[in-house]
Amino acid sequence: MAASRKRSDSSSTLLTVVIAFAANALVAAAKSVAAALTGSASMTAEAAHSWADTGNQVFLFLAERRSQRPRDTGHPMGYGREAYVWSMFAAFGLFTAGAVVSIMHGIQQIIEPEPASDFLIAYVVLAVAFVLEGFSFVQAFRQTRKAARKLERRTLEQVLVSSDPTLRAVFAEDAAALVGLVIAFTGVFLHQVTGSPLPDAVGSIVVGVLLAVVAVVLIDRNRRFLVGQGVTPDIERSMGRQLLEHPDIARLTYLHLEFVGPRKLYLVAAVDLQGDHPEHEVAVVLRRIERELEDHETVEEAVLTLATPDESSLQL
Repeated sequence: MAASRKRSDSSSTLLTVVIAFAANALVAAAKSVAAALTGSASMTAEAAHSWADTGNQVFLFLAERRSQRPRDTGHPMGYGREAYVWSMFAAFGLFTAGAVVSIMHGIQQIIEPEPASDFLIAYVVLAVAFVLEGFSFVQAFRQTRKAARKLERRTLEQVLVSSDPTLRAVFAEDAAALVGLVIAFTGVFLHQVTGSPLPDAVGSIVVGVLLAVVAVVLIDRNRRFLVGQGVTPDIERSMGRQLLEHPDIARLTYLHLEFVGPRKLYLVAAVDLQGDHPEHEVAVVLRRIERELEDHETVEEAVLTLATPDESSLQL
């Protein structure tokens, strides 16, 4: 059952990534044509943004697939942290191919402004892009909200603290894309109304700054999980209560939980067993409980040791 739930969570994330890839690829092509026809700086920035997002989905696809490989002798904790490595590459790609290109192009347009034309094409492409990006964002939002409800969190809180870097990246990139489209529309509209390319160029720079902020946040979150991110208090309480609900565990004196991949925990605990088992039975009972814990959908490995009588029980 737990393995089935893990496959279900992974499949949902992969579906979200595939939808985002398809939407971004279509939008990137359309924006590139519109940018070439109109000469709009904001459209060029949006095209760079969408191509960066499209390439990033490849990294996110690799992140999800490679992190799901089963553990082996060379990787006793599994390959879960690969998700954060590939997601880090995607975040750097968003920063360089999206943010830097958009900001540089905007500055270039301010220094050497070029008139834009065929504004109707830009508006049509922006509208179509908003629909496609909106569809991708809805998919990411639904999956994030579902995960948030399980942990009794707010959706945005789940985005920030989730151990799933691929879902966080798709959610953040799609949200930034929708905001970027509004900024691009404003820049193109003001360019048309005023006849000045300055608002369009500023729009390109603002889109670039927005992408840079999103990229830095994603890079920081992946860094935290790569170096060993501890769990949030709600997860610690939930896992501690699950241990205490086990019929063979009387009390809990120590609990260490660490993410070793998306939705994967390494668990170390000191417990006091129910009853007074003979010494030769204690190890057998502990190993059995460990295997039972590892059947849980989020526990990659569990290590239990005996608590000493003088240790205080954990307050959960």
